[in-house]
Amino acid sequence: MARGAVSELVVPLRNAWNITRYKRAPRAIQIIKNEVVKHLKVREDEEVWIDPAVNEAIWSRGIENPPRKIRLQVTRHDEPDIPIEVKLMEE
Repeated sequence: MARGAVSELVVPLRNAWNITRYKRAPRAIQIIKNEVVKHLKVREDEEVWIDPAVNEAIWSRGIENPPRKIRLQVTRHDEPDIPIEVKLMEE
């Protein structure tokens, strides 16, 4: 299996704060998905897989207070049946 292309992506989540406070964390997850699709030009037949650690980082301070931005490591594999992986960037 060939190693995929790895890139770093800093996603600003400031637009998650423009809606009611009880929907901010789910909106932040949706913003992450949209940014990955936009920056990697994801086709409709490709799938995006978000690591549970990203979800835990968004929800760590509750539904009302997600982080303002998040650093992600995005991996796109050469094979079409493997999804695009979105992981939290290790510091």
